[in-house]
Formats: sequence, structure tokens, C-alpha cells
Amino acid sequence: MSRTLPELGDYIQGMVSDRVFSHYMAQNELVLMTDAPHVAELLTFLRDDEQCRFSQLMDITAVDYPTEVKRFEVVYNLLSLSKNRRIRVKLLVDEVTSVPSVVDVYPTAGWFEREVWDMYGVAFEGNPDLRRILTDYGFDGHPQRKDFPLSGYVELRYDEDEKRVVYEPVKLNQAYRSFDFLSPWEGPDYVAPVLPGDEKAKA
Repeated sequence: MSRTLPELGDYIQGMVSDRVFSHYMAQNELVLMTDAPHVAELLTFLRDDEQCRFSQLMDITAVDYPTEVKRFEVVYNLLSLSKNRRIRVKLLVDEVTSVPSVVDVYPTAGWFEREVWDMYGVAFEGNPDLRRILTDYGFDGHPQRKDFPLSGYVELRYDEDEKRVVYEPVKLNQAYRSFDFLSPWEGPDYVAPVLPGDEKAKA
């Protein structure tokens, strides 16, 4: 007999209450809350238990809440082909706490963990190849963090004289922007203070 997702949540929490702190429904999906030390054990149970059979890890991602003490919410998305259902497993970590790698449970986790490390800076202890995957190896920072500047810290370009790619501090050039307020269209009648350039329009 197939269980509904809420019933499955009750079943999982009853079976591994030491690894699942809470569960709830969100957007018609079951969400399980755990912590870093228990995530590998929980995912192993979800993969192997006959009522679950979540045989595929579809993705690992994260969400950044910079005002929280545990600012990162790491999210594992699982799929059961035999049961035709999906669930999410979430855990909270701070900037210095590493999460155990789950490559021994799901080999595809290696790539996903590298992406989360690259984008958010969440370290996965035990990952055999934890290095950048989307940004350059010399990249500074983690671009999906909410406090990462939109312009970044450095820019790269190909230098024709040196015949190589060079890194430079970001320069926000505005050479072609001239704000003299002179426009071919008739603008509004401004009330004081008068804007710079109004004398050109009156002339």
C-alpha cells in the first residue's frame, strides 16, 4: 500500500527520529529537517528503505540568510523512480561548519557539492575533489552569497600586448555617459532648485 507524502513523513520520523528533527509539507512536497552530522545516515536510510527507495539524488543547492547565525540552508532534492515521488532534505550550517560529503551514498553528489562550495562557500568534508567548478580557480569569494558585490572583486580580460589573460581590480567605466540634462524632447518645468544644464534649454 502506497503512503501519501504526509504519511511518509510520519513514517520516516518514526523510524529515524534521531536523524529527522521535523517534517512538513511545502508546495506539495515533503521536507525533512536534519543536521550536518546525521545527513549521510538519513540519506542512506531514504535510499535503502523499502517504503522510501529514493534512489536518485537530483540536486544539492543552498540558500543564504546572512542575518541568521546559521546562515546557509543546504538542500538535497531526492527522487524515487519506483515510488514516483520527490522529497527534500534540509539542514542549517554556519560559515565555518563543514557538512559531511554524501558521495559514498550518491556518487553524483561530488559535482553538486563542488557547485555549492564554489557558489556559497559551504565546505563538504570527505569530498575527494572539492574545488571550484563554475568560477575560475583564482576567483575571490563565493558569488551566490547575499553579501557578494554585484560587480565582483576582479575582472579579467585578454591583453593584446601581453598575449594572455590578465586580472585587474574592477573598474566601472562610464566614459560615454554625459549627464548635461539636454534632451531633444521637451522636459517638465522644474520647480526650484534648478537643475544643472537648464540654461542650455532656455537658450
